[in-house]
Amino acid sequence: MVLFRLMGIDFGTVRIGIALSDPLQIISQPFKVIPNTENTISEICKIIKSEKVGKIILGLPLNLDGEDTKKTLEVRKFSEMLESNIDIPVIFWDERYTTVEANEYLKQMGYNIAKSKKVIDKVAASIILKSYMENQA
Repeated sequence: MVLFRLMGIDFGTVRIGIALSDPLQIISQPFKVIPNTENTISEICKIIKSEKVGKIILGLPLNLDGEDTKKTLEVRKFSEMLESNIDIPVIFWDERYTTVEANEYLKQMGYNIAKSKKVIDKVAASIILKSYMENQA
């Protein structure tokens, strides 16, 4: 049995949220927020290697009708760049409402939403990853 972590990614033009599963792919945990710069792909590649990631779940921001938006096209372009630098699968996962859900979760945990920008993206990535894992069971 080969064990590897799953990585959830919440793509943003300024920040990218990263979440990781445990090696048994049972639990999704917020991991890190990285700035979206020219070094983003290499930073993600380092995490893939150091954390033994075997698959990426990339949030796909569709509109309410399930159709592509301008942001969806940015995510697809990011995916192409990422896939050209890695040798593990990248799977798109519907991320509608994950930021709203992450905000609600953080409010319940007592976070000041206005000051939680450094946390919200990795929590949203964790929600994307959790949703994927629950749908695989």
